[in-house]
Amino acid sequence: MRALSRAVVRALPPGSRTDLLHGVRFGQPAHPALVRLPLGCWTSAVLLDLWVGRGREAERASATLIAAGVATALPAAAAGLADWSALHQHQQRVGLVHAISQAGATLLFGCSLLARAAGQRRNGIVLAVGGLATAAGGAYLGGYLAHRLGAGTSHAEPIGHLAVIGWQDLCPLGELPEGRPARRQLGYLSLLAVRTGQSVSVLSDQCSHLGGPLHQGRVVIDGEQACVVCPWHGSTFRLSDGSVRRGPATARQPAFETRVSDAGLVQVRPRRAGETADSAPPRLRRPFRSAAG
Repeated sequence: MRALSRAVVRALPPGSRTDLLHGVRFGQPAHPALVRLPLGCWTSAVLLDLWVGRGREAERASATLIAAGVATALPAAAAGLADWSALHQHQQRVGLVHAISQAGATLLFGCSLLARAAGQRRNGIVLAVGGLATAAGGAYLGGYLAHRLGAGTSHAEPIGHLAVIGWQDLCPLGELPEGRPARRQLGYLSLLAVRTGQSVSVLSDQCSHLGGPLHQGRVVIDGEQACVVCPWHGSTFRLSDGSVRRGPATARQPAFETRVSDAGLVQVRPRRAGETADSAPPRLRRPFRSAAG
């Protein structure tokens, strides 16, 4: 399985094409949306076969739906392989069975098309029903993988509830290394802090992809923007606002506003929607101490 994963990574190296397959531009994984196309087409075709009955128009419609399902299964499979290559091993085991099931369903529907073309409509219907049952089983495994095993869901800790608390003391500015990722605790939350001179960028430390520790990653410049790269699977987030620059992550990393008090304390609060680093408050003119401090 590791050899297969490495082969997929070689075939889909990091870049804009792979990011498109992950769904980075859409802000959520592309594979779950793409698989609905073949499943919808195949389900409709089987319903036509079983309940509409014979007739040239019905048979033509069923064949068209099956062909459309087979065609749209290819990009869905490509997106699934891209996501699968960036999973943990125990997730990959379930994902591999899911992929085999869906590949088997595609093969059965392809054979159904061939049988229909040869005039064997009954055999074509039997193959289509078998294909739909196989696809349903594979879809169940896909749901288990996404929801129970957490593949495709955001693993970043939610921080929205902290907005009502206001500014919180994080740490003295002098404790943070210059230009290097550092982890600091805010209550039970683990945060990533990167200092540049007298300014500090702060994100949630737990990577939204699979929970990797961003403080163990590296800071890079991507498109003239300072970013942090997750050490586990290479997801890249902009430090200023947590937006995704490179996949496999698709969910934005929770970001914090920062300011430094005259006492030299770095203070943070969750960044509000639509706010950029340029709109963050300036350095305080007087010492500030939060209620939590």
